[in-house]
Amino acid sequence: MVFEPPQRLLRALGENRRSGSEGADGAEAWLEKLPELAQQALEQRELTPERVQAPGGRSSLVVLVRQADGTPAVLKLAPDRARPESERAALAHWDGRGAVRLLNPGDTHGVLLLERLHPDMSVRTLPEAKALLEAAGTLRRLWVEPPAGHVFETVGERTGRQAEAMRATVAEAADGGAEIGALVDAALAARDGLLAEPPETRLLHGTFRQSKVLAGERTPWLAVGPDPVVGECAFDLARLVRDRVEDLIASPSGASITRRRIKRLAESLEVDQERLRGWTLFRAVESGVRAGRVGRPRDAELLLEFAGWV
Repeated sequence: MVFEPPQRLLRALGENRRSGSEGADGAEAWLEKLPELAQQALEQRELTPERVQAPGGRSSLVVLVRQADGTPAVLKLAPDRARPESERAALAHWDGRGAVRLLNPGDTHGVLLLERLHPDMSVRTLPEAKALLEAAGTLRRLWVEPPAGHVFETVGERTGRQAEAMRATVAEAADGGAEIGALVDAALAARDGLLAEPPETRLLHGTFRQSKVLAGERTPWLAVGPDPVVGECAFDLARLVRDRVEDLIASPSGASITRRRIKRLAESLEVDQERLRGWTLFRAVESGVRAGRVGRPRDAELLLEFAGWV
């Protein structure tokens, strides 16, 4: 079997290289060795490949496989910059509660063997109201106490790196810096206030959205692909607020829908509404600035317009 990386993965690695992201060179070297790494991973675990999942993720190669006894599973290979060992630790701690089950807890670095879900059926295929309800219910199950002595990145550490990149982008911009500067200033001020008095510390998914919740057999919906972080729940929920942002922007009542969504999600998950609004603003601006930096102007425009509504 030929292990060709999906175009989505290639584009993402190209964006990382253009943006000068930490670990980009290592990811390029990983990509060159990927066919060999995938073949070795299959042989060592006696796995039979079915197909490479496409479009797949932006940071890993996902292969649908069969184990030696015929049980379906998923083989995931990721470079160091994608923090696969952090994902392994989080999945092991959740142990299948709300998330895909890890089948190889102590295996080789960068190689994850996971239970097979339905890769082409996420909650995003549901009507919007139902999708938000199911996604929020899944997210609630993931918010647990982090394990003792954990080494997960904190919300403060992750957003600190992001804040530095945002400031640098605005400082380097020739024309657009003034246009987005006010949004960046508001996002950074919101972050500072939120970090001053965090209400709780939980293990968070880190990159949660509707497409990260897949249909399963043992429970209807399970989360996949975490980039785990430790901090307050509102940070995790903030990414869900802007799901289907292209539909929100296209709607003449998009701004009011966004405000209602913040209120509804905050109430349903018992999260402070103003803290959710603040993290929604920060995460939308950060994503918009980053999209512009790596050459995705349309995404940047959508995200920054959305941020202006928050």
